[in-house]
Amino acid sequence: MRALPPRPVPRLLLAVVLVLGSAATSCGKGAARQAGEGAPALRALSKSPTPPGAVSIATKNTIRLGGTDAASDAAAVARAVYPGLTPATRPQAIVLVNERSWAASLAASVLAGVPLGAPLLYADGDSLPAPSAQALGALHPTGSAALEGAQVIEIGTSAPVPSSLRVRQLALGSEPGGDQAAAISAAVERLLQALTGRTPRSFIIVPSEAPRSLQMPAAGLAAESGAPILLLGARGLAAATSSVLARAHRPSLYLVGDSSLGASARAALASYGRVSSASSEAGANRPAGSHEGADAVKNAIAVSRFGRGAFGWNIHEAGHGLVFASASRPLDAPAAAPLSAHGDYAPLLLLEGAGSVPPALAHYLSDIEPGYSAAVPPVRAVYNHGWVIGDESAISAHAQAEIDAALEVAPRSPSPEEAPPAASE
Repeated sequence: MRALPPRPVPRLLLAVVLVLGSAATSCGKGAARQAGEGAPALRALSKSPTPPGAVSIATKNTIRLGGTDAASDAAAVARAVYPGLTPATRPQAIVLVNERSWAASLAASVLAGVPLGAPLLYADGDSLPAPSAQALGALHPTGSAALEGAQVIEIGTSAPVPSSLRVRQLALGSEPGGDQAAAISAAVERLLQALTGRTPRSFIIVPSEAPRSLQMPAAGLAAESGAPILLLGARGLAAATSSVLARAHRPSLYLVGDSSLGASARAALASYGRVSSASSEAGANRPAGSHEGADAVKNAIAVSRFGRGAFGWNIHEAGHGLVFASASRPLDAPAAAPLSAHGDYAPLLLLEGAGSVPPALAHYLSDIEPGYSAAVPPVRAVYNHGWVIGDESAISAHAQAEIDAALEVAPRSPSPEEAPPAASE
């Protein structure tokens, strides 16, 4: 087990490169609509996937995507996953979600997984931030046959999009008693069911009253697993949630950020299916002086380690992609969800502050550190790779350098199975 390098950071070549950071409906029978007048025109296919704008830092084991805000981060991730230069690098559809609605943003993360594989972009209410507009003009979605050719799915927003794109708005409905989060997540589940043609057998249950930093890992888990997120309100199971679970006929229910969930709520969930916690108890009985950020770090690690059969990341060894984000920027979790369902399928890990890697995360990275030996040389070893989300106000260059060092493949002693046989007399 190798500790992270202490301050000051050893000399590390940081290559400053231009990356993709600046680009940083009802699921029923309604037809997709054409974008209305006043929407920006779709630009011609770009000759380069790298737009002008923010400068980011890449190291040998990490790449930084994004900028100063969630819209920039989402656009950068979208452009990294889908450069849009060939038919194979164009998405079927793009999800455009209102960043002012945390429930919509988190629930929409599942759409980054199969079968839609949609990148997520942010609207600001009914306006379109510049990074989102640039990405919409560059991704060139092909259209989803399951959604009548829709190329953009708007959730909680009516922001104008390029006039040549077909748009479907997701009708969010309402919930008696005002539990809008439950209604939103149920609407996304219905859309997912329309896409797959079947009822989900697994669900991710997230208490909407939990700190958002504890809810963040659900985004990547939903994208990777294809299990929709259902948000559980303070009053317990809303009618919309109960309806979804009853229709699923005893599904598996996986809790994330559930440390404050009461016994009655757990019992109510258990009446609909088998309940397991993918999370930690970091938020329960917190000792004096503990911080929400530290709880969030441990919670994300617990979700990364969790596995039940085929469900969950179950990461206890080297050979994985990893997403690193700030616990203080919750919207970066849905923004980064496509990285959990494409490429090296990376779970979300969190830093509680921008300056350095927290001890709990350092320990986890040491546990899954890649290694090589005389029997398994570096060229035959497995590797870890990190995606760093946001600018240096989210995760500093120093912290990125620490992450880079922790991900580096290192020498180790061969196991008994790898040891060469003793020479005979």
